[in-house]
Amino acid sequence: MTLGCKVNTYETEAVEELLKNSGYNIGRFEEYADVYIVNTCTVTAMSDKKSRQMIRRTRKLNPSAVVVVMGCYSQKAPHEILEIEEVNLVLGTSNRKAILGEIENITSQDKRIIVEDIMKIRDFEELEISEVRDRARALVKIQDGCDRFCSYCIIPFTRGPVRSRKLENIKEEVGRIVKNGYKEVVLTGIHVASYGKDSGDMSLIDVIESIAEIEGLERIRTSSVEPLIITEEFVQRLGAVDKFCPHFHLSLQSGSDSVLSRMNRRYTSQEYREAVNTIRRTFPYAAITTDVIVGFPEETDQEFEQTYEFLKELKLYETHIFKYSPRNGTKAAEMPDQVDPSVKNSRSECLIKLNEKNKKDFEDLHVGQIVDILIETHENGYATGHTKNYIKAGIKTQENLSNQIIKSRITDISEDFAIAERA
Repeated sequence: MTLGCKVNTYETEAVEELLKNSGYNIGRFEEYADVYIVNTCTVTAMSDKKSRQMIRRTRKLNPSAVVVVMGCYSQKAPHEILEIEEVNLVLGTSNRKAILGEIENITSQDKRIIVEDIMKIRDFEELEISEVRDRARALVKIQDGCDRFCSYCIIPFTRGPVRSRKLENIKEEVGRIVKNGYKEVVLTGIHVASYGKDSGDMSLIDVIESIAEIEGLERIRTSSVEPLIITEEFVQRLGAVDKFCPHFHLSLQSGSDSVLSRMNRRYTSQEYREAVNTIRRTFPYAAITTDVIVGFPEETDQEFEQTYEFLKELKLYETHIFKYSPRNGTKAAEMPDQVDPSVKNSRSECLIKLNEKNKKDFEDLHVGQIVDILIETHENGYATGHTKNYIKAGIKTQENLSNQIIKSRITDISEDFAIAERA
């Protein structure tokens, strides 16, 4: 069971492959099993709660099973996790390969912690994948750790310093994935914009340009990046990579400069605006998505209004809205004037409505356009997938088009996805 981000998904798949190659049969979490592994998230208090719920579900599935917990929550609070009755083995966010030797010799009566001091880890842990389950695109982890220390975020303390994966290992993994039939990869990490900063000889754009040379790979995406990586040179080099998908998840968090400063985000709203404009000069139809936190400590009505107006002005494709959740150990948790939950709720609802309008407006721009859709699933008589700029679209057909890229024309926008026909 995986909770949280794309990095967690990748690491779960890598551990699955490690176990499979050692003779274990991999099943669904809901099935009866001898060993259950829960990969946890701790980005919010709700993430912790969901992680505990998943852990406790394991004993209902098999009371005598061995339960292993790994991930950010167990890295942050290993003893708290071990106190949960169901848990036998606690790993953190490093040394995942130890799981092999441990589950061979552990019983449902044992209690063990194998969690390292993540702040002392300096090398990227190689966890390899060759194939993934249930998806048309594969995640490739290229980086771990974060040194930004935003005032609200616990993740730098659970993931440690920036560690970049060697380019040759990235290329080798992408090559294996492509040979197994995958056409699209997503480069992911805890802070992918920091790729190469620990070595000083490589950057994210170098990775993109390098893997674009791999024959058979047709699409390249990246996970979340920050505004300060978006320079004219960076975007122009991306524009020269035909395989690059123009979908930028550009973290914002707030449209108010005073809130951004309290968050320690290291950019201003104007710098964010310039990043968006830089992207759109090269990619006019780029899908730009973002995250916003409402109810950050001391956030006034005026500061929230600045965020609302900023999002209204920029007309981003999609905004993921989070209500601020205090994390013990962060500076923001100690700030005065914590915002009342009812205020957080009303601000969240306000942005949700704006997001619905912005999303529809962006999708409407594509009616009549020719797009390439990578087909992922079949639902209700439609073959559905995503365009290069990550609009979900469907073609009405009974034909099995899974994992094919179909040139299509968008004809309408439904509630669930864009309607398209073959071009």
